[in-house]
Amino acid sequence: MPTGRQTVERRQLGLMLRRLRDRAGRTQQQAARAIGRDTARISQVETAKGSFSVDELRTLLDFYEVTEDERQTALELGAQARKRQRGRTYTDQLPRSFERLADLQADAKKIGFYDTGIVPGLAQSPDYAKAVIAAFWWQAPEGEVEKLVSFRIDQQRRVLDSEPPKELAFVLTETALDQVVGSVSVLRGQLLHLLQLGERPNAVIQVVRRDVPNNPLLGGGLITLDFADAAPRIAFAASHGPATYHDQEADTGPMFHAFERAQELALTPKESADLLLTKLKGMSR
Repeated sequence: MPTGRQTVERRQLGLMLRRLRDRAGRTQQQAARAIGRDTARISQVETAKGSFSVDELRTLLDFYEVTEDERQTALELGAQARKRQRGRTYTDQLPRSFERLADLQADAKKIGFYDTGIVPGLAQSPDYAKAVIAAFWWQAPEGEVEKLVSFRIDQQRRVLDSEPPKELAFVLTETALDQVVGSVSVLRGQLLHLLQLGERPNAVIQVVRRDVPNNPLLGGGLITLDFADAAPRIAFAASHGPATYHDQEADTGPMFHAFERAQELALTPKESADLLLTKLKGMSR
């Protein structure tokens, strides 16, 4: 099977199939036998260097005993992965897009997180995460918020405690340190959580002061994903709408540079920790 460009769609499909295979307790050799191919075929697709035919993908999903909703998503993602992509972005509008972003984060070697007015998801304390999710999903069915919070906490462990450790850089605005989410007590716990997170040897926490001029990421959110030599870099434009990805250097280059510029404009990790302590002291008065 000829190899192709590692598009976002192919990476999402490959990582999703790897997750489904692991969950089913199947090996690559067993999966290959199920579709009458060799192990290299499974490896190529799981590493985003190819895609399956419709029949192969259906057989594999049966073999993994995939649920109907996941099956339909995988089949649609497979159809997109087989297409020659002409655009420079990919918008993931399929159900449970947060799971595929989580797969990409778990696969990356170096990740940058930037958010305006809110603490990035993987740097959120459990109480803060619950308050943020409950505020946005205030019309969600009973139990859905708890599921989303549980997923976020599990994803934090998946990324923060991975082996080998990932290089993680969190940049947030000062407004996030003052914005009450849930309650003042929740915010206080979040600031303590950031201080503890910044003590990890592989994590850097930086704060952009509210009066810093010419912030290139002002008002938005960005996640940068660097896979080292395994795949092209990906930039994820974070928003409450559909998930939009960029995987071509013409786009990712400026986006990675914008993140680096935000890091330059931000306080140093030490200065950021001092600011967090100052905010905490002010809240205890």
